[in-house]
Amino acid sequence: MENAMQYIQPVLDFFAAGFDQVNAIQGIIIGVLAAFVLRRYSRILVIGFVATLIHLIVDTALPVIQGAELKLPPLADVSWWQYVATLYVGYLVIITVFYILKKILIRS
Repeated sequence: MENAMQYIQPVLDFFAAGFDQVNAIQGIIIGVLAAFVLRRYSRILVIGFVATLIHLIVDTALPVIQGAELKLPPLADVSWWQYVATLYVGYLVIITVFYILKKILIRS
């Protein structure tokens, strides 16, 4: 069992990091809207991708709206792509939770 946890723990840490990245007001609002748009759970991968794109666009555009100059994300940096992957996984978790809540509340 200890050997199995040695292999499973990095995966669980990745999911936790993704949830932490999304667990802010911006992420929760995007997650709620994405869950509202999600009609069938089979489309979760596409909706999660779109939610991640929206998050990245807001992160890039918000400083510009506040008066800063436009800075493109560091596309050649591996750590930025890891951040994008954790965002994607975090949105999969958040959208799933809100989708389940939506289904439960709509049936009631």
